[in-house]
Amino acid sequence: MNCCIGELRDKDVINVCDGKRLGCVIDVEIDICTGRLVSIVVPGCTKLFSFSRSNEICIPWNRIERIGDEIILVNIPAKPKGEN
Repeated sequence: MNCCIGELRDKDVINVCDGKRLGCVIDVEIDICTGRLVSIVVPGCTKLFSFSRSNEICIPWNRIERIGDEIILVNIPAKPKGEN
């Protein structure tokens, strides 16, 4: 199966661990030596008018469970309470 990066941006990303919607893909990371997609990037907890990339969530390719027509299912374990 092949998919364009533009098509990834239209898909909602859902974490199967807690059912939370993480948002749509806003960027991807590619290993330029191998040409392989390494991770997808979704917005994190955004603040109004925040232009920092520090809030973004980078999801490694091996954490993607399934890519469907409208959603991407990922497996990101929740951090224990009190851990940042």
